[in-house]
Amino acid sequence: MKTYLSYLKGDPVIWIITLLMMTFSLVTVYSFVPILIKIEGGSPFTYLFKHLVYVIIGFASMYAIHRVPAKYISQVAKFAYYVGLALLIFTLFFGAQFNGAGRWIRIPFVNLTFQSSDFAKLALIIYVSKLLVKKQQKLDDWKDGILPLMFPILATFALILKDNFSTAAMIFMLSMLLLFIGRVPLMKLITIGAVGAGGLALVVGLHLALPDAKILPRFDTWMNRINNRVDATDQSIESLQANQQANNAKLAISVGAAFGQGVGDGKLKEFLPEAYADFYYATFVEEFGSAAAIFLVLLYLILLFRMIRIALKTTDLFQSYAAMGIGIHLLTQASINMLVCTGVFPVTGQNMPFLAMGGSALVMACVSIGVVQSFAKELPKNDLDESFASTQENEIE
Repeated sequence: MKTYLSYLKGDPVIWIITLLMMTFSLVTVYSFVPILIKIEGGSPFTYLFKHLVYVIIGFASMYAIHRVPAKYISQVAKFAYYVGLALLIFTLFFGAQFNGAGRWIRIPFVNLTFQSSDFAKLALIIYVSKLLVKKQQKLDDWKDGILPLMFPILATFALILKDNFSTAAMIFMLSMLLLFIGRVPLMKLITIGAVGAGGLALVVGLHLALPDAKILPRFDTWMNRINNRVDATDQSIESLQANQQANNAKLAISVGAAFGQGVGDGKLKEFLPEAYADFYYATFVEEFGSAAAIFLVLLYLILLFRMIRIALKTTDLFQSYAAMGIGIHLLTQASINMLVCTGVFPVTGQNMPFLAMGGSALVMACVSIGVVQSFAKELPKNDLDESFASTQENEIE
């Protein structure tokens, strides 16, 4: 075992938490899929096997990426961004439709789908991190400094917005935070935010003025979710029906109490759409309890802390920005899932990294960890242990 563990370089704590979550996801996916069986048929073993395939692909990707020297990740940043952009454009015209949204690319022959925005998010974080270093001396200049940074952000935002407002908004806010970390002047960030809000209002206005053009085909869905969240205190039959998903999620959390109903014993998961993904946190609390949920939150916070630690210890600015961006993105995604399930945010489609039923989100989360571990393994031994083996040796001594 010690021999195998020695191949995992980088931060040992990140390895432990990530592998622990991915292993635990096999248990929860098997338990959380009754609603999917009702809708699409099959058996728990069918979905467990499919998830296991994604877990294996995710681990293989994470391992392969973490062995790549960090300098090569910086060198392919621009190429990765353009690949992500091409995937988004392809999805815009030829994407597979699910639940009224065309966010997926169907992979031929293997009956698997890939959500192009998952790749585009990571590619954008890495590319913007590289641009921040390249434009570091020009951040006071709009033409030579700020606009080259904004073009990739706005292009990605615009291509995702049509079918996935929550992901587009998250990408924009994360990009603004990354620019702030990269020391873009505050007044320029405020200006960008104001212009962005004005541009979004203009697009919404055009959609309302020209409804037949279907500029934002899911606009009514977004507004219904927001209105249902605002009217959550309304106890009329119509309001209860409209808020059924959110109400069932909150009820599942309430029923879970401190220690949960037990693995496989949750009942409300059979009435929660995507209990294995978008409503993962609610189902998790129902079966494992709020004590386990607090522990889960702690694991995500530790992941973020370790990534920030790597970002602060590296002397390479690109690595600092990319590690920070990846850490904040993963925590934000998990936080949105929790806030939706607890009724703080309107219903939206963000799942729990490393835990929700497998797909492109799981694979790309693993690739993200691989990128951070690539940075971590190049730090001096005094800053971070290079492997599990070195950690074990220190404990023996």
